[in-house]
Amino acid sequence: MYRNLTEAVAEALQQIFVENRYADKVIEKLLKQNPKWGARDRRFIAETTYDIVRWHRLFQHAVQAGPTDFWKLIGAWCLWRGEEPPAWPEFYGLGSRQFEKAMAEAQETVVLRESIPDWLHQVGTDELNAAWLRELPALNEPAKVVLRVNTLKTTRADLQKHLRQHDNIETEAPAPYPDALLLEQRQNIFTRQSFKDGWFEVQDAGSQKIAPFLDVEPGMRVIDACAGGGGKTLHLAALTENKGRIIAMDTEAWKLEELKKRARRAGATNIDARVIESSKTIKRLAATADRLLLDVPCSGLGVLKRNPDAKWKLSPAFLDEVKQTQQKILQQYSTMVKPGGLLVYSTCSILPSENEKQVEAFLATPDCPFELVDQQTLLPSAGFDGFFMAKLRHR
Repeated sequence: MYRNLTEAVAEALQQIFVENRYADKVIEKLLKQNPKWGARDRRFIAETTYDIVRWHRLFQHAVQAGPTDFWKLIGAWCLWRGEEPPAWPEFYGLGSRQFEKAMAEAQETVVLRESIPDWLHQVGTDELNAAWLRELPALNEPAKVVLRVNTLKTTRADLQKHLRQHDNIETEAPAPYPDALLLEQRQNIFTRQSFKDGWFEVQDAGSQKIAPFLDVEPGMRVIDACAGGGGKTLHLAALTENKGRIIAMDTEAWKLEELKKRARRAGATNIDARVIESSKTIKRLAATADRLLLDVPCSGLGVLKRNPDAKWKLSPAFLDEVKQTQQKILQQYSTMVKPGGLLVYSTCSILPSENEKQVEAFLATPDCPFELVDQQTLLPSAGFDGFFMAKLRHR
């Protein structure tokens, strides 16, 4: 361990837990500010920070640290890896014998063993019963790096061959995901020329299931009403072969600006980005969409592998609020689907209260013109992120 890199980890943890910033943004900014760090240094900072965020409660227990005693938590990380911390003053008093005893004790208590807040464990237990205990270990695994091949520019076979021959990057093609390539070794893929040329996007395999679930065809009018940065929008553009029109909408203009940049890189030319300024924006599009994607805001409990800090930032109040938002979006935005069209409601949560229960409540609305066609839940224990999707048809 080098002191300057350890100080960087402590600073990152300060920003995440005290200043309440998102872990991925903190790491991204930190690495950008220090371009002289090599690949090994950058990997140390990113992986160490994420490990401590993921196991924050467990490490606190193991070394009797406060939630913001970040140097002590870094010492716990060393011991967790089977290494003695450096002989620095900040690590004084930390020893493997006490650590191992505390870790053994923690295995008897779920919230310590799986490093999760009490309230969130109770919610998961209430909603998923025994399935929650099966999913918790999977949610603590580091997320895999998955690429989505941009079929507007290349094929999966050609991209896989190119990455092997030109970048010395080995990938695996997971069978149930036709556009996915799984990196065998984690690395910074954004520096590769093939990324800059728009041959692929980084998108989890579970997320790649949602756009095809819409059953889009070239020439259709498709609305992605919660587009965000546009990962699923770009996938829809590829599936429609740049034919027809995709209206990408969001309440945040800056997210759509990022989408426009990504669309230019991907060669996606049938995307029309529109800011949702008021309810009038939705009303103008009433009964115009062949397909509507509502990838709504959610708790994000299905993607804790990727965003482990979310479990510490969530609260019961936020969960209640986001469920109200989900139903409001369903009720108001569904009016954009034309008769005979399809709506897909999706979340990156595994809680039924955000998923099946929301769909049931929507369909129970008086005079609701929709019927359920299909719904699927992708669980983190299957290897990738957790998602829910429901397909509804406008009668």
